[in-house]
Amino acid sequence: MSQQSQKLAIARLSVLSNTLLMVSKLAIGLVIGSVSVLSEAIHSGVDLLAAAIAFFAVRESGRPEDQQHAFGHGKVENLSALAEAILIFVAAGWIVYEAIHKLLRPAPIDAPWAGVLVMGVSSAVNAYVSARLFAVARETESSALEADAWHLRTDVYTSVGVMVGLGLVWLGGLVVASQSVMWLDPVVAMIVAAFIVRAAWHLSRDAIGDLMDTQLPQNELDAIAECLGSIKGPLHSYHGLKTRRAGPTRFVELHLEVPKTLSVEEAHRVADEVEQSIQKRLRSVSVTTHVEPISSPPGPGTEPGVQARSDPARDA
Repeated sequence: MSQQSQKLAIARLSVLSNTLLMVSKLAIGLVIGSVSVLSEAIHSGVDLLAAAIAFFAVRESGRPEDQQHAFGHGKVENLSALAEAILIFVAAGWIVYEAIHKLLRPAPIDAPWAGVLVMGVSSAVNAYVSARLFAVARETESSALEADAWHLRTDVYTSVGVMVGLGLVWLGGLVVASQSVMWLDPVVAMIVAAFIVRAAWHLSRDAIGDLMDTQLPQNELDAIAECLGSIKGPLHSYHGLKTRRAGPTRFVELHLEVPKTLSVEEAHRVADEVEQSIQKRLRSVSVTTHVEPISSPPGPGTEPGVQARSDPARDA
C-alpha cells in the first residue's frame, strides 16, 4: 500500500469511529441528562468535523504539482490543522457555557452508570484509533493526521475524566443525597474544556508556524550542517541557508562557494553531491542550491571541513 493510500485509509477510519462515538455519546447524554457526557458528544462532533477536514486535506495534499501550485499542495495539511484548532476553541467555549449554566441550575443525572459505560468504550476506541493515526502520521510526516491524532488522544484523557466524574456522582448518590454531588458533573466538563483549549493552542501554534514559513527545527538544521561538513572536494563554504516546511515536504535553499577555477561541470557535480547528501539524511526534502565562485580556497590555518559563512545581508 502506498503512503497516500495508507493516509486515506486511516483518515476514513477516523471519520467512521468519530461518527459512531458522537451518536452514542449524544444519545446517552440526552437520556441521562449529563452535561459532561453531552460535552464529550460535542467534542466528538468536533473531532468528526476535524477528521473530515483531515481526510480532505490528505486527499488534496497528495495531488502532484501543477501550473498554479509549482511547490505542490502540502500546505493544505497545515491549513487543515489550523482549521481544526479553531473548531476546538469554539467547542471549548460552548462546553464552558453549558457547564456554568448547569452549575447555576443543577439537575439530577439519571443512570450515571450508563455514562460511565459509554465513556469507557469511547476511551478504548479513541486510544486505538489515535495510536494508529500517530503511527501513520509519523511514517508519512502528515501534519493533518497528526492534528487528528491529537484530537483523539485528548478525547481519551477527557473521556476518562468524565468517566471518573460520573463515577463519583454515582457512588456519591449511593452514600449521600444525589443533589449534593451534582456539581461534580459540570466541574469535570470545565476540566474537559481546559484540556481541549490546551490541545487547540499547540495545534494552532504549529500550524501557523508552518504557514509563516518558520525554519526547520534545530535537530534538522544540525543534520543539514553535518551533511555539508561531510562533503569532500572543492566546496569552500556556504551561506544564505533558508528552510521551511509545507505539509510533509521540507524546502532547503542555500548558496555554495567553490573556487572560480572549477568548470561548470565540476561545480554542478558539487551541487549535486550536496543535494543528494541532504536528501539521504532528511525525508521528503526539496533542495535548491546556488553556486558562487570565489577567488581562492581557505588559507593556511583554516580548520578542515566545510564552514558556514555568515550572510552580511541577513545579519544587518
